[in-house]
Amino acid sequence: MSEPRLQLKNILFLDIETVSLTKDFDELPIRLQEHWKKKALRLKKDEEHKPEDVYFEKAAIYAEFGKVICIGVGGFFEQEDHSKFKAKTLVNTDEKQLLLDFKKLIEEHQAKDALILCAHNGREFDFPYLCRRMLINGIKLPNVLDITAKKPWEVQHIDTLEFWKFGDYKNYTSLDLLASVFDIPGSKSLMDGSEVNTNYYHQNNLQKITEYCREDVVVLAQLYLKLNGRDILDEGDIFRV
Repeated sequence: MSEPRLQLKNILFLDIETVSLTKDFDELPIRLQEHWKKKALRLKKDEEHKPEDVYFEKAAIYAEFGKVICIGVGGFFEQEDHSKFKAKTLVNTDEKQLLLDFKKLIEEHQAKDALILCAHNGREFDFPYLCRRMLINGIKLPNVLDITAKKPWEVQHIDTLEFWKFGDYKNYTSLDLLASVFDIPGSKSLMDGSEVNTNYYHQNNLQKITEYCREDVVVLAQLYLKLNGRDILDEGDIFRV
């Protein structure tokens, strides 16, 4: 008897790429500069590390000091009686428009109110970061991201990192490490997450960031299959648009 098919059509897999709010620390509004100086002291207690240097290195991971430049999304669909996967990226140097485009995409998704979002470390990074940046940009949160007053079992989010922890909260396990463990082709041949700020501000290479983000979505979907005891998709069943 064949195994039941995973219910995949309602899951939107996503990954975001973020950069520091400005190219240089001095371009930040004065009030934010003062707050960053305090944060930088906690991040780097070595006096040799100036807040300006720590800013370019670390600001992107904090929604108060960073912004979203790229959102990778992907989903499974059925064709010829088996699952295939399509991935694409939303990209815009205008963060507000990017977030509005993403909001429109999820609100128009065929799953409607049954839509589920999936990301790696999504509960601690992707989901709250998107929510915070939306609010900062004056955008009303879409239902699937607005967890205010929702009970835990009502939140329609999947986090593959939490899946892998099995209740163990001591260690962070990267998407790339899990891709290596499960022999899933990775995205790190393109670049590394720590290089996004440099590629964006110093090399003007948004295309490279876009491709990297999209590949992370593909890796995420493949990992989700493996975590559910399934084989990964063949390359011919993956469509990048």
